[in-house]
Amino acid sequence: MSYFYGAFGFVLREIYHLVNNYGLALIIFTFIARLLMFPTSISQQKNTAKMQRMQTKVKKIQQKYAGDQRKIQEETQALYSREGTNPMGAGCLPLVIQLPIIYGLIGVIYRPLKYVLRISDGDIATLTTALKNVVEVTKSSERTIQLLIIENIDKLSGAVPTDIFNKIASFDFEFLGLPLGQVPQIKHPSALWIVPILSGLSSLASSFFMYMRQRSSDPQAAKNPTMGCMTFGMPLFSLYFTFQFPVGIGIYWIASNLFAFLQMVILNFTHSPKKMLAKELIEETVQRRSREENLKRVAEIKNNAR
Repeated sequence: MSYFYGAFGFVLREIYHLVNNYGLALIIFTFIARLLMFPTSISQQKNTAKMQRMQTKVKKIQQKYAGDQRKIQEETQALYSREGTNPMGAGCLPLVIQLPIIYGLIGVIYRPLKYVLRISDGDIATLTTALKNVVEVTKSSERTIQLLIIENIDKLSGAVPTDIFNKIASFDFEFLGLPLGQVPQIKHPSALWIVPILSGLSSLASSFFMYMRQRSSDPQAAKNPTMGCMTFGMPLFSLYFTFQFPVGIGIYWIASNLFAFLQMVILNFTHSPKKMLAKELIEETVQRRSREENLKRVAEIKNNAR
C-alpha cells in the first residue's frame, strides 16, 4: 500500500498547497476520484438497462423449461454467455475501485507528516520520542502517533529544527473546526458525531434514490428483499464505518456519497434506464435483422452455386 500512500500523498499535498486547508483538499480529491469513475458509472447504467432486457428472455426460458431447474440454469448461463453479460460483476465494480482509494487515504491521513508534509523518518522518530516525554502514548494510539504530534506540536518546541516545527504548526489539519485526525467515539457524544450522522444520511439519500429509480423501471426487481437490505443496509454501514476511522476518512466518505448522488441524478437525465432500454432494443433489432439478411444472402449464394 506504500505506493498508494505516496501517490495520494502527492496529490493531496498539491491540492493542499492550492487551497491551504486539508479538509477541503480531501473533498477536491474525492471530486477528482469520482470524475475519473464517471465512465464506469455510465457503463454500469448501460449494464442495468441490458439486464432489464435480459430478464424478459430469462422469463421465457423459465416458462419453456418450467419444472426442470437444471435446464433453466444451463440455458440462462448460456444466454448470459452469448450476450456477454455478467449479472454479478458490474454492480460491485464501483465499490471495488473505491477500496484502494479508501485504504490509500487511511494511510495518508494516519501519516500526514511523512506523506503530505514530507518530513523524514528520522525527524518523525525524534518528534515521537519528544512526544512520549510530554504526553502519555498508549499502545493502541501508536498508529495515530503522527496525528498526536500535530495536536501537541506546541509542546514540542525545540525538539526538531525550527523550519520543521513551523511547517507542522502551520499545517491546517482541521475542517470547519473538526480535527481530521480524531476518531468519533460511540460511547462519548461530541461534535465529531456530526460526521457519522452526515455519512449515514448522505448514503441513505443515494440508496433511496437508487431504490425509487429501480422501482420505477423494474417494479418486480424492487420487491426483492435484497433491494431493501441494500437500501437501508448501506447507510447503516456508512454510519458504523465512520465511527471506526478518523474524521478525515468520514469527510471523504460523505463527499463520495454526495458526489455519487449527484452523479446518479445527472445520469438519470442523460442516460435514463428507459432511454438506455429503448436503445438496447433498437440495437438488438438491428443486429437481428443484420443476421437474418446475412443468412438470406448465404442461402442465395448457395442456390446460385447449384
